[in-house]
Amino acid sequence: MNSHMLCGLGLKPEHFDAALACTSQGMWFEVHAENYLVAGGPRLRLLEAIRAVHPLSLHGVSMSLAGDAPLDVAHLKRLSALVRRVEPALVSEHLAWSAWNGINVPDLLPFPRSNEALRRIVLNIDQTQSALGRTVAIENPSHYLRIDGHEWDEIEFLQELVRRTGCSLLLDVNNVFVSSRNLGFDAFAYLDRFPAAPIQEIHLAGHTDDPALGHALLIDSHDAPIAPDVWELYRHLVERIGPRPTLIERDGNVPTFDALLGECEMAAAELRRVAEPSEQPT
Repeated sequence: MNSHMLCGLGLKPEHFDAALACTSQGMWFEVHAENYLVAGGPRLRLLEAIRAVHPLSLHGVSMSLAGDAPLDVAHLKRLSALVRRVEPALVSEHLAWSAWNGINVPDLLPFPRSNEALRRIVLNIDQTQSALGRTVAIENPSHYLRIDGHEWDEIEFLQELVRRTGCSLLLDVNNVFVSSRNLGFDAFAYLDRFPAAPIQEIHLAGHTDDPALGHALLIDSHDAPIAPDVWELYRHLVERIGPRPTLIERDGNVPTFDALLGECEMAAAELRRVAEPSEQPT
């Protein structure tokens, strides 16, 4: 694990001053890259100020790696320019699609894990990593319903992406919990099978019940505190794989910086706990 990165926070504009002044050990910040794909201005200056004192991660939400269309070259060029400008410690994207016939949709959509999809996504990851000149971490998706046409188990699909492209993985623990409840599988068993070595980053977030279906459908909403069940899965995961840079995501009902810092400190304590045995002198 990067020794300078323990638990980080998704950076929100209202928290810029607090983030800049934060002195918590191992703190880092992540932003959605799309909010900073500009040539200049105050937003980039603020991001560069944060980058001067804390490690930074860029998290993409619109590359549409699983889309049935070529990547948006103009978007990729803007992302590459941002990477060169702020030199982030981590860059990540989703295993999903979000564009169709030139139209972008505000969601991260599922796809059948077919051999054809695998070939297409491998090409897109290769193109992305080549343009950026670095490895990209691919995030496991949230699932809300079963779809037909899968030829690959999800974990085996991710492993094959790593093998063919050299990409790394971003393991979102809340996505695992939400999907396990919605599709009816064992979240602990999923984590036990997930390949440890390629995991470059972990995400933790809150979820909510669907307004119409209640507990029968969980939504990866990022607008609530991390649930106890997700904390339990996180502890189980890091005990198996060791410490990895972990992010607290909060995109709605955003609380104070100190409230988020409290969740961050809980995760950092778990990372320190599992790191201790390996750091004892032999």
